[in-house]
Amino acid sequence: MIKLAGALTRLEAAVKERGSGAYVMTVSAEGRPHVTYAPVRWEGDGLAAEIGASTALNAKAKPLVTLLFPVRSAGDYSLIVDGSAAVEPGRQRLFLTPTRAVLHRPGSPSDPASSCGADCVPLFPAMVPPGSQTS
Repeated sequence: MIKLAGALTRLEAAVKERGSGAYVMTVSAEGRPHVTYAPVRWEGDGLAAEIGASTALNAKAKPLVTLLFPVRSAGDYSLIVDGSAAVEPGRQRLFLTPTRAVLHRPGSPSDPASSCGADCVPLFPAMVPPGSQTS
């Protein structure tokens, strides 16, 4: 549990460094990607985002959501956070519980044994969302 708390602390710091907005990526009922830029902030043990109607519908139907905090300057890492989203009833706001997070940029892997083919720095461990099955 201490290891997970440390990972959450590192992720929270990375989110706060990047400012107050991120791209929220969902999937529509037809399987099409839907991407929008939204205000995002750290709240408790996850991220809260103010979203539009389409994003809310998508996240309710398919709660596996990704947030992308873009690079701030050349050579910077983008921050990618995957998680399980819950849309607040009656509001266009979602809460994302992180399951995986990585700092990512093009380039040679910093760890040659990494499964990432670019320069990736894992911040938060991959976890199986509740109700999911692994094969």
